[in-house]
Amino acid sequence: MDDQKMTFRPSFVERAAISVFHLVNRVVPWFKLPSLIGAMNLAFMRVELRGYNLHDGYASTSEQGSPEDTPMKDKRFETARNSDGKFNSLEMPRMGCTGMRLGRNFPREHCQKPTEEQLWSPNPRLVSEKFMARKEGGFIPATTLNLLAAAWIQFQTHDWFNHELDRENEPYDIPLLPGHSWQGKMTLPKTKPDDVLDPSDVKCPGYKNINTTWWDGSQIYGSTEEATRALRASHPDGKLELAENGTGAFILRDKDGNPRTGFNDNWWVGMEMLHTLFALEHNALCDMFRKAYPNWTGDQIFDKARLVTSALMAKIHTIEWTPAILAHPTLELGMNANWWGLAGERLTKMVGRISGRSEIISGIPGSGVDHDGIPFSLTEEFVSVYRMHSLMPDNIAFFEAEHGKHQTTIPLVDLTFKNAQKPLESNLSFADLFYSFGINYPGAITNNNYPNFLRDLYTPDGLHRDMGTVDIVRDRERGVPRYCAFRRMLRMKAPETFEELTGGDKELAAQLSEVYNGNIESVDALVGSHSEPVIPGFGFSETAFHIFIVMASRRLKSDRFIAGQWNTDMYTKEGFHWVQHTTMKDVLIRHFPELEDALKNSKNAFAPWAMKPESKNYQGIETNAKKT
Repeated sequence: MDDQKMTFRPSFVERAAISVFHLVNRVVPWFKLPSLIGAMNLAFMRVELRGYNLHDGYASTSEQGSPEDTPMKDKRFETARNSDGKFNSLEMPRMGCTGMRLGRNFPREHCQKPTEEQLWSPNPRLVSEKFMARKEGGFIPATTLNLLAAAWIQFQTHDWFNHELDRENEPYDIPLLPGHSWQGKMTLPKTKPDDVLDPSDVKCPGYKNINTTWWDGSQIYGSTEEATRALRASHPDGKLELAENGTGAFILRDKDGNPRTGFNDNWWVGMEMLHTLFALEHNALCDMFRKAYPNWTGDQIFDKARLVTSALMAKIHTIEWTPAILAHPTLELGMNANWWGLAGERLTKMVGRISGRSEIISGIPGSGVDHDGIPFSLTEEFVSVYRMHSLMPDNIAFFEAEHGKHQTTIPLVDLTFKNAQKPLESNLSFADLFYSFGINYPGAITNNNYPNFLRDLYTPDGLHRDMGTVDIVRDRERGVPRYCAFRRMLRMKAPETFEELTGGDKELAAQLSEVYNGNIESVDALVGSHSEPVIPGFGFSETAFHIFIVMASRRLKSDRFIAGQWNTDMYTKEGFHWVQHTTMKDVLIRHFPELEDALKNSKNAFAPWAMKPESKNYQGIETNAKKT
């Protein structure tokens, strides 16, 4: 596109390969090519996306700081993660820290603040009613995944981003539908824009991320040093403080009943489980480091345990969760290559990196930090494509882990916020909960599969919201381009008709045309992504996948603790081995050995687990039981 500028210049070989694959893809898309060639296609697609689709949220890189204006006063953070996110880059010490703006995947002139008409047209509540509402009995399961996969992605996004909201000025008063039964008004706090630092910020405001941007486990450790110290409490061995009772460890609660952890918004039983699991994993690492290095201080133990836990979560997400939700052989090969390179897991474990700086041959970890000419941040469009509320089911069926006998089925709405520990207050254990999540299905990410309790949600802050409506408003408010423009700026073909968008689904095409007044250019990015045909095996759209391609590797490539100092000097011999030889399955069995039998034949902990005999008697739609 003429108005797009390359932010870095690829090599001659890269340019040639990009051109060749453009020609090939006119005839054969990447996902129909042989796996190795398809993976190479994706690799060069990523190079092109890095060139066109990374844009800073600031007009000047001076906002990222320098060693002179943001000095490191505590040299501890040369080899440890700072909870504020500072000093990951020693050259730009504020890059990625809490309070920095989210970036963009498109030029800022294409991501401008909407007019009132653009914000409310078509009515976002109408869009939610028509394309998100789960119909009566209409739960559409994602049968290649289990419910643990749905909990995992929320657990991870809570580490990555959280917008600052404007609590001081008037909120949005969302226009409701005539004659609709919604009780009272629906209001929504606006996203708080950052100060105007450049004239371009007037038309394209910047929005702060109040989490750290790094893959640093901030959802369990907090995004400030003060919060981290409070979570560690008085432990001399670097451990996180947990509550203990006769059946195990639990996340502590404050005096108001809120979970004491790094990020506790949008809490439900799935968050209770994963926060507890990885707090236990951190504490197990502390025990290992105390034994290996008895003279270390509590800070030294904590710092290394956090490094290892954070890297382990990044690895699990890269080579386990992602191939589960994007279940295609080419993608599995590509994501494994992101971590291990084409040299593969076995060789890399045996001899380490064999190629120096080549991320293609030996993977991104240890390949060297590279920001591709743009200071690292996550982006508004990245936030947009991770709107995956459809993964949430209506109900969760609970079983005991030993024999698989069904215990109870509870509406998910009754397992949220302060009720998240409800199953554990009965006769269920964490092992039972994880087994249940292993055989329960999440929802498919598609139209009309949004859980209705989220469309009629009362939250602890006193608000009553339809989260489907909120998703549409947030994208529009933050200048996320509409679907057709979104695709064009990714150099993808934009549909010219509604039937082309829906892959020939005439009924859906007619509904889209009616709601969007016959104007395909006004279809929201989220609605368009849910309406397009999906690649075989994929759990979400190819449009969203293009954002994923560039941002998934960037989170690794920009991090000096992963792409840079990926070695035993930084992690220790014991810590490095722990990361490289641990899977999600290992983590689950380490802390809940009762799950070993259920997981013994599992190749991916985020795919449906084998059911115990007594579980097969359950006939609800929530699970992968064989239905008669």
